[in-house]
Amino acid sequence: MAKSNNSKSANKGPAAQQRTVSKNRRALYEYEILDELEFGIALVGTEVKGLREGQCSISEAYCRLRGDELWLIGMHVPEYSCGNVHNHQPTRERKLLAHAHQLRKWGKQVAQKGTTIVPLEVYFSGHLVKVKCALCRGKQRHDKRQSKREADDRRDMDRARRRGRM
Repeated sequence: MAKSNNSKSANKGPAAQQRTVSKNRRALYEYEILDELEFGIALVGTEVKGLREGQCSISEAYCRLRGDELWLIGMHVPEYSCGNVHNHQPTRERKLLAHAHQLRKWGKQVAQKGTTIVPLEVYFSGHLVKVKCALCRGKQRHDKRQSKREADDRRDMDRARRRGRM
């Protein structure tokens, strides 16, 4: 059997290598998504091990621009059980790795009233930890009711369609 030189690239599949650690379902209800981007995140060793155990919470997290850097604030990664004295602080601020042109583009939009950056998902892409963030605008109460009504209607139509097939 001959080994190919592209053994690493042959194993890369978009869905096969992605494993979700945490999702922010509440953000989809609370905010209107304007734009989405994927960022890398600067972590210490015990944080990665904690994420590999599948423990993370981003429900209270948000992102803030400071100068030309993007910071993730409020993400909770519990301490690694075997970390001893080398453990990290569970809710420390973490730097997101982004291109300068992306930050400039989003910085202009965040300066407008009512627009914010919210993390939607934390996942492993291969061996790297990625954070999917969205530029969002808060929904009003009537917008939330309308979104819920549309989701209920969609669910009812799917149920009726399934009943019709059987």
